[in-house]
Amino acid sequence: MEERTGGVAEDTASWNTMISGYAQIGLMGEARMMFLAMPEKNTVSWSAMVSGYVACGDLDSAVEYFYAATVKSVITWTAMITGYMKFGRVESAEKLFQEMSQKTLVTWNAMIAGYVDNSRAEDGLKLFKTMLETGAKPNAVSLTSVLLGCSNLSALQLGRQVHQLVCKSPLSSDTTAGTSLVSMYSKCGELKDASKLFLQIQRKDLVSWNTMISGYAQHGAGEKALELFDAMKNDGMKPDWITFVAVFLACNHAGFVDLGVQYFDAMIRDYGIEARPEHYACMVDLLGRRGRLSEAKDLIKSMPFKPHPAIFGTLLGACRIHKNLDLAEFAAKNLLALDPSSATGYVQLANIYAAQNRWEHVARIRRSMKDNNVVKAPGYSWIEIKSVVHEFRSSDRLHPELVSIHKKLNELEKKMKMAGYIPDLEFALHDVEEELKEQLLLWHSEKLAIAFGLLKVPLGVPIRVFKNLRVCGDCHTAIKYISAIEGREIIVRDTTRFHHFKDGSCSCSDYCVEDVYGYDGDDELQRLMESEKVIDFSCGHLSAC
Repeated sequence: MEERTGGVAEDTASWNTMISGYAQIGLMGEARMMFLAMPEKNTVSWSAMVSGYVACGDLDSAVEYFYAATVKSVITWTAMITGYMKFGRVESAEKLFQEMSQKTLVTWNAMIAGYVDNSRAEDGLKLFKTMLETGAKPNAVSLTSVLLGCSNLSALQLGRQVHQLVCKSPLSSDTTAGTSLVSMYSKCGELKDASKLFLQIQRKDLVSWNTMISGYAQHGAGEKALELFDAMKNDGMKPDWITFVAVFLACNHAGFVDLGVQYFDAMIRDYGIEARPEHYACMVDLLGRRGRLSEAKDLIKSMPFKPHPAIFGTLLGACRIHKNLDLAEFAAKNLLALDPSSATGYVQLANIYAAQNRWEHVARIRRSMKDNNVVKAPGYSWIEIKSVVHEFRSSDRLHPELVSIHKKLNELEKKMKMAGYIPDLEFALHDVEEELKEQLLLWHSEKLAIAFGLLKVPLGVPIRVFKNLRVCGDCHTAIKYISAIEGREIIVRDTTRFHHFKDGSCSCSDYCVEDVYGYDGDDELQRLMESEKVIDFSCGHLSAC
């Protein structure tokens, strides 16, 4: 009897090996035939089928096999949770997770990573704390997801607590964990800490180098980024296409146009790397911001593949800077032809018309947006105070300290004007009286966040503000004045880079000032108000969990 049972087990294992092999290379038809022909199936068999269908993008079949499984293990449940998260069905994943009687670290990791990947980082971080409370010990996968969540939310204090966990664990010398920390500190505005941690990584891989080069680029430290690129090559590390995206960003943010063109040619000629849409987008932005619009247009025409909508969006932004209406209309037409549902083309072109006081064109574009159900993403900014992320956006009047924030802004406006600040009404894109335009500018979300930071952040500590769109030109000028008047260092991260304001100057040297694409004033006109959403992570320190 024992001998026969062993034979059946070995036979089942062989079938499972074949099924898993087919599933791993995407041959689900063959895997299915093997599965149906199996004389006896176990939990490994069902898990292989669920995981295989998830990997090849057939969620419906994965769900079918999951619920048909006669035996389910933690592996089967986790595979299905991963599948739901992969396809954005977060609620379905949550339901399965709650129904599980037994959870492994892999299950926790799948849920945390799924939350982060689906733009619900706050839920991922809260679940991580819950996981720690159960006594589960995080691994490199756990911490990588959590640190990415901290980066997405710019939750620096929570990121520091995760760093403490890493230092107290065997992961302190792990390359993946170290690189994740470098990325977190860089994206949260702590470039010095990121640089120190990078130097401490003993076995740097390509991801480590790319992360640090990209960090320097995002902070406008173009020369340091390119120096590190040379050091990477001298260390025997071969760059990949991601490396060159970081290199082009470094050249862009530092204004090294000709050098960027040289690197672009070298990437193709010397390294045999084919230019991808990401590379072309960087180059179009690099050329466009310097006014070399014809070259940017020619580069788009020379692309060996169909342009991505973002390419024309980038060209459109450059046209706004240099007031080239004809080329702007060309870019907008192509952008909307490729992506009619995108608000970018409408908003950019409307901004260009508004800057030239062509309000009838602005009204026509807004009507077109309404008729086509195109909705512009609202602009918002956020700041972390004592492990609480405060998110400012156009909404209602619910913030408990709204009076203090507005009072601080009004005081700042008076001091700025005495120092020579003149509101740039070009960035108040509405056909209204100048007084109302000034008020609209004063209540941009980044100004509200900075005013709140001035009220809450201790002297000597930098004020870090993050924005989901680019900083507009008026805000950029105003923040320079605020940094000088208040004697504070203010760090603002927008969608393209970090701006370090200190003593009346910005690290970008005014090279990367917003082209109004990121304007967030439409909702302000309707409400003349910004409120805030508060995400609270202050439920205890991670090191104490």
